Amino acid sequence: MPQFSYKARRRTGEVVEGVLDVADRSAALVQIERLGLFPVAVDAAKGGAVAVAERGGREKFNWRALLPPSMQAALSQKRKPKLQELATFTQQLANLLNSGMPLTVALNSMTHLESKGISADVSRELRQDVMEGRSLSDAMAKQPRVFSDLYVNMVRAGESSGALVEVLRRMADHFERFAQVQAKFTSALIYPAFVAVVGLGIMFFFMTYMLPKFLSIFEGMNVTLPMMTQILVSISHLFSGYWWLMLLTVLAVVILFKRFQSTPEGRRKIDEWKMRAPVVGKVVRLNLFGQFARTLSTLLENGVPVLTALKITEQVIPNIVVKEAIAKTREEVTDGKTIAQPLARSKIFPQLMVDLVKIGEDTGDVPGALKNVADTYENELSIALRVMTNMIEPVMIIVMALGVGFLLLSVLSAMFAITANIAR
Repeated sequence: MPQFSYKARRRTGEVVEGVLDVADRSAALVQIERLGLFPVAVDAAKGGAVAVAERGGREKFNWRALLPPSMQAALSQKRKPKLQELATFTQQLANLLNSGMPLTVALNSMTHLESKGISADVSRELRQDVMEGRSLSDAMAKQPRVFSDLYVNMVRAGESSGALVEVLRRMADHFERFAQVQAKFTSALIYPAFVAVVGLGIMFFFMTYMLPKFLSIFEGMNVTLPMMTQILVSISHLFSGYWWLMLLTVLAVVILFKRFQSTPEGRRKIDEWKMRAPVVGKVVRLNLFGQFARTLSTLLENGVPVLTALKITEQVIPNIVVKEAIAKTREEVTDGKTIAQPLARSKIFPQLMVDLVKIGEDTGDVPGALKNVADTYENELSIALRVMTNMIEPVMIIVMALGVGFLLLSVLSAMFAITANIAR
């Protein structure tokens, strides 16, 4: 039977070496883990069989090596997972670890579990890094597209405190909550977007296809068309004869907007407008404040230092106005001040949040206070989304009714003018 020499670590960190008589390298890894050791290196012993790949028992043909380097990089780049996918992955890992599995065995099992959005290669690379002696947080830090700074720091805090399973479960709940908020936003906008697309499609079809047929009837009659019909005819000619110009105009506006948004000043102005916009602005503010409170609460609750937690929260928040307020808060906290005071001076965060954070500081439970803030704003966000949806739907219906009414009146007034001319 082939022999494999190995180097491994005990839970105390002590390095041990030995030789195993097993069928292949995979069996050697399993045997080492059964001994309660963490493998560092496993190789075919001198004179033994040649080491085989860990997956299976034979070398696999690496077809990617035949591709150009640029294509190899594109294929190897991992897609950023959605929040729900990350929540599922985290919950699965927490359940495996809670069952008593060693970390490497749990990560090996993760390669076989169905985790939509996160490939088995992620778990496989994590397992390999852990087997080489890295901590789970350091292994995750090597994959920033999959695991954010928030994720890595919380795992590191869980490793330091010895409560990794509990931290993973809290993170799964954290991502689940944010996924629910995203789903509420999406569902609130689906119906208005559908109505807008269908309505614009119908109007475009009428202006470019149906209206010219009506106009061909009017052209043979010496009748002065009503003003409303003349306006509609002009719009129809614009749609049918200069659609390419309209398309280029829309494209130019989009490009200019993207360029303006890419500048720091432009992005700041857009983010300010989002927060101040009627109806929509309230939804945006509630979402930002809830996201800030929930993220900071989760980090602090899991033992992440205040300054690190504020820095990570600043990176997570998408609005540059709120980012700047968090950055100023972090600078003042560095000077030894409490969180509530700089939050109040920023004039960005509402007084309710400031008061609750101050109460949390007085009672020594800032994470709990922030969690209450997050719950409050998430509940208000649900109500605000319903109000926004209820307002958008009638507005869309009124706009579509006005558009269709204008088309019908324009055509009917022309027909009335022709009828009156014939009657003379």
